[in-house]
Amino acid sequence: MCPECRADARFHAWRSRRIVTLTGDVDVSRAYYHCRACQTGTCPADATLGLQADALSPGFRPLVTLAGVLASFADGADDLLRRFAGRRVSAGTVWRATERAGQEWIARTRAGSVVVPSPPQPAWDFTAPDQTTTIGYLGLDAFRVPIQHPDGTQADSRMLYIGLVYTPDKTGTEYVTDWNLDQVCAGLRQRAIARGFGRVDRVIAVSDAGNGLEAGLRRHFDDGLLCILDWYHAVEHLHTYARAVWADEATRESWVDRAKGTLYDRGGAGFVAWIRDQPLPSGDAADEARRLLLGYFDGTLHRTDYPAYRAAGYDLGSGPTEAGCKVVGARLKGAGMRWTVNGAAAVAALRAIYQSGPAFWDGFWATHPRTRPAATPKTLAA
Repeated sequence: MCPECRADARFHAWRSRRIVTLTGDVDVSRAYYHCRACQTGTCPADATLGLQADALSPGFRPLVTLAGVLASFADGADDLLRRFAGRRVSAGTVWRATERAGQEWIARTRAGSVVVPSPPQPAWDFTAPDQTTTIGYLGLDAFRVPIQHPDGTQADSRMLYIGLVYTPDKTGTEYVTDWNLDQVCAGLRQRAIARGFGRVDRVIAVSDAGNGLEAGLRRHFDDGLLCILDWYHAVEHLHTYARAVWADEATRESWVDRAKGTLYDRGGAGFVAWIRDQPLPSGDAADEARRLLLGYFDGTLHRTDYPAYRAAGYDLGSGPTEAGCKVVGARLKGAGMRWTVNGAAAVAALRAIYQSGPAFWDGFWATHPRTRPAATPKTLAA
């Protein structure tokens, strides 16, 4: 049957192609069929054997793709594969295999697929440190990726979103990436359901409260979602204010220490009240810095009740999210790197799977449509 027009295709000839495998090159001969109706030809065995235009075997392709996920395509081809597999392929082969696998996964994700870990993993343990409650955590952030136009000319960088679901002890973590905020939030919801968030007592998001992040999470979870402002991000605003007001480093550090203590012990509302009562330096620059500081904390009071969060045993920092940005960003922001929009999204999606853990990476390839050969027909098996 012709895959193009569904008309009957007739056997035309036997065709041979060289396949690159982990242990050496193999010549594979398979039947070629030609359709007179649409004048196209096909080798049905290619789909059965998991063969693509890159000539990689289904067993070698995951390793080639992993090389493209861990390092630049050139280093993956010339260094990683050579050292660990004793095989040489071109950087272009690593590039095409990696981006194709990533793009196929993005399409599957948007259709509702999630990775099934392989081998099967124990259910995630959401027990909080106090041993009395269960908590499922969400993280969400974004970082800039250098972009180029399809013709190779430089384009403006774009923000790539990265989200994750994780357990209180961080032993269970799964990442998701996309250019689109709502796609990431929808992916987070899919993964939260798959990993067991439905049985936790509380779902909490910890983030730097960047533009639109909290609203995106609430759209895909619920309006009652507790969102905590990352403690270290809040403290950075204290340092920014101090640098704008005092030239003397010792004075800056002394004030920041007192401000941190107030924010930690009294929360955002208490901190704002404290600032308003402080005899702080005046002047155009100092007044503007104070206005910005108060405006920031006034707008985030619902995320900064740190005394209550500490009493409940909640995380105050977004370390897992920052770690995800760092490791995924490291692959996309190497020296001299520029990406097409689709290429960056594909590599980031695979890097996110890899960063989620070995069981997720193996689970992805165990169900990858181009890796597992189709079942052998019984007539041939006999």
